[in-house]
Amino acid sequence: MVEPGVRTGIILQCDNPKEVGADRIANAAGALSEYTGPLIVIDFGTATTFDVVTERAEWQGGVIAPGVQLAADALFERCAKLPRVDILAPKNVIGRDTVTNIQAGLTYGYADMVDGLITRIAKEMKAKPTVVATGGLAKVIANVSRHIDVVDGLLTLKGLRVIYERNTGTTP
Repeated sequence: MVEPGVRTGIILQCDNPKEVGADRIANAAGALSEYTGPLIVIDFGTATTFDVVTERAEWQGGVIAPGVQLAADALFERCAKLPRVDILAPKNVIGRDTVTNIQAGLTYGYADMVDGLITRIAKEMKAKPTVVATGGLAKVIANVSRHIDVVDGLLTLKGLRVIYERNTGTTP
């Protein structure tokens, strides 16, 4: 369990550290074990989360937006004539049918949201962070993003390993 009292190696620099999700802490720990900070860690899960982590292992905060799959599900469930689609980037941004219209909106729309937020976060950080993406749809969005540097599908697990080792004194 990643909870207060567990040694994570991450210094939570936020108003209420108890509000920070275990997944976000694990992602920060995993990213710092693999990449040079400062970092922006983006997790494409149910929510799309952005975590800002300094080279000194300070989690400074972040952004939470609805996840890509959540948006796709909402379109399907709330718009009577829109079908469920596979989330992938069509060849062109301008779709020629309903499916490619939705796919373009989801992939290119989310990539541009991600790129815009990365730009704004980097400006506030006054730094050029390494941007690490993880989560189920990270590869799809990273392939059309201009600012994601690396996709690491095992980042959360790497972070959990690092936290486990810190608390048990073991190493692989």
